[in-house]
Amino acid sequence: MADESSQKSHAIFIPYPLQGHVIPSVNLAIKLASKGFTITFINTQAVHHQTAKAHPDIGSDIFAKVRESGLDIRYATVSDGLPVEFDRSLNHDQFMASLLHEFSAHVDKVVGRIVGSGEKVHCLIADTFFVWSSKIAKKFGLLYVSYWTEPALVFTLYYHLDLLRENGHFGQQECREDTIKYIPGVEAVEPRDMMSYLQDTDTTSVCHQIIFNAFQDAKNADFVLCNTVQDLELGTISALHAKVPFYAIGPIFPPGFTKSNVATSLWSESDCSQWLDKKPHGSVLYASFGSYAHVKKSELIEIAKGLALSKVSFLWVLRPDIVSSDDTDPLPVGFKEEVKDRSMIIPWCCQNAVLAHPATGGFLTHCGWNSVLESIWCGVPLLCFPLLTDQFTNRKLVVDDWKMGINLSNKRPVTKEEVSDNVNCLMSWKSGDEYRVKVKEVRKSLENALAPNGSSRTNLDLFIKQLKAKCQIKPISQ
Repeated sequence: MADESSQKSHAIFIPYPLQGHVIPSVNLAIKLASKGFTITFINTQAVHHQTAKAHPDIGSDIFAKVRESGLDIRYATVSDGLPVEFDRSLNHDQFMASLLHEFSAHVDKVVGRIVGSGEKVHCLIADTFFVWSSKIAKKFGLLYVSYWTEPALVFTLYYHLDLLRENGHFGQQECREDTIKYIPGVEAVEPRDMMSYLQDTDTTSVCHQIIFNAFQDAKNADFVLCNTVQDLELGTISALHAKVPFYAIGPIFPPGFTKSNVATSLWSESDCSQWLDKKPHGSVLYASFGSYAHVKKSELIEIAKGLALSKVSFLWVLRPDIVSSDDTDPLPVGFKEEVKDRSMIIPWCCQNAVLAHPATGGFLTHCGWNSVLESIWCGVPLLCFPLLTDQFTNRKLVVDDWKMGINLSNKRPVTKEEVSDNVNCLMSWKSGDEYRVKVKEVRKSLENALAPNGSSRTNLDLFIKQLKAKCQIKPISQ
C-alpha cells in the first residue's frame, strides 16, 4: 500500500508581505489544509517579527495551534532583503524595490531546500503581485497557482493594461478622461475609478514595475484563485475565463470569523467589547483606514473635526503611522477631550469582532478588499474614503454597483461639514436604511457562494480536482 502522505497535495504558499495580503493567505492555507493539503507557509522574517511583537505568546510558529487540530501546515520564514527592524512604512519605495529585486533569491533558496530535502512538493501558491513566481515554479518543476486577494475587476484592469495603453487611458502624458467601455466583461468604468497606479502620469515608479512584471508573470499561471464571489462579478469573471483558468473562491474568512487560531495582526489588538456592549444597537460608527495606506494630516484633521461635529458615537482605529511613523499624534489639539464621552480611539483592534458587534452600525473605511468583504458579511454599510491602489475601484463596486454605501466626500480635499453630513446620512435610521437593506442583499450572495453547492465551494473543489489531475495525484481512499 502506498504511503498515505504521498497522496496528499503539497503546496508551498508565499503571501505578499503586507497585512492585507497575509490575512486572506493564512485563511486560504487553513482552508486547503482542511481539504487534505500539506501546506508549507513562508512568511518574511519582518512580518513574523512584527506579528510576534504584537502577540508574544506565538513563539516561532504562527500555525502551532492549528496543527494541534490535525491540519498539516508547516511554517518557515525568509528574509525580504532588508533588516528586520527597517521601517518599511516610512521607506515604502525602498521596501517595494527590495521585493522586486532581492526577495526572489531568498525564496529560490528556501524552495530549493524544501524540494531538495526529498519532500514531494506539487505546487507553488504565491501572491499575484510577485514578479518571479512562474519562474521559480518552473525551475523546481512545480505548478504555479497565482492567488489574487482583490476583486476580479481589479485583476482584469491590470491584465488588460495593453488595451488601456492602446486606447490612451493609461501611460500617456495626457490620458483620455472619457468612460472606458472596451475591457472584456466590464460594461463601463470611469478613469477616476481605476486603481491609483493606473491614474498616475509617471509610470516609472517601483510599484509600476512590479505591476507590469507581475501581470506578465501571471499569464504563465496554471491556476488563478481569487478572493471574490462569482455572482457579484459574473460578467468580469466569465470574460476572464476565456484567457485564464480563473476560480472565484471567496470570501475566504477564518473558520471562526471573529476568532482566528492564527495570529496575523501586525499590531497589538485593543479589546473594545466592553465599550461596545454599553452602546445601543447600530449606534456606533467604526472607522479604520487599514494596515497600509497613509492619510494626509490635513485630511485626517478635517475627518476628526467632522466626527466631532456629527455627534455620532465612534470607535476609531488610528495606526501609530497613519500619517507617518515620525508623526505619532496627528489629531487636532483638544479633539480627544471634546469627544471622550462618545468615542474610543485605539491603535488597532480585531476588526471582525468589531464589525460583528450589534452596536456597530456603519464603517468609515479606506475600502480595502478585506474590509469590504468583512463588512458585507456583518451586514454593515460603508462610508468610503479610498486612499490608494485598488481602493478606488473597490469604492465603485460598493457605492455605484452594489449601492450598499456612500462616499465620505464627493470631492477632495474633504471638509469637516461634508464628513459630518455623510456620517449622519449613513448612521441615521431613516436615510441609512436603504444601505442597510442593500448590504444584507449582497451578504446573501456571499452566503450562497459558501453553501454546500455554492459557486465558491464548487470552484474550490474543481480547482483541487484539476490540480490533482495535473499532478496525477490519486485521491486518498477514506
